[in-house]
Amino acid sequence: MRSVADLVPAVGGTAFKRFGFAQGALVARWAEIVGTAYARHSRPESLRFPIGEKSGGTLEIAITGALAPMLKHVAPQLIERVNRVLGHGAVAKIRLKHADIDPPPAAPLPGPPVPLSAETRSTLREIADPQLRATLEALAQAMAEGRGPPVIK
Repeated sequence: MRSVADLVPAVGGTAFKRFGFAQGALVARWAEIVGTAYARHSRPESLRFPIGEKSGGTLEIAITGALAPMLKHVAPQLIERVNRVLGHGAVAKIRLKHADIDPPPAAPLPGPPVPLSAETRSTLREIADPQLRATLEALAQAMAEGRGPPVIK
């Protein structure tokens, strides 16, 4: 028996190699590499190397028109971050390609709040620090709603 995590690189590897990615790390970690603001409006398209080489490649990035000049200004930092993820000097230059990028799906609207149990409310009343009490109350509320991992504000 094998875990799904062991099988995914083998399945996705063929598709990634077809588009010039020797590994899926670049695609999977794109938001971490460029930041969320750029990741919403861009995506890596291909990574092409000179014939017979495994370094000094050109990374082609699809990006919406408005952000292309801004990404061009941070290209040296982007090359450094990509090379840090890939583990060697894989990328030497970046080529930008204008494209329409679909915006990420909107987050679902929260439903009506679920009332906290009397026991939870009485436990929270005993906490003297108002900021800590508010944080713990938000945590208890998120856990009571049961919509996945709680987000504490």
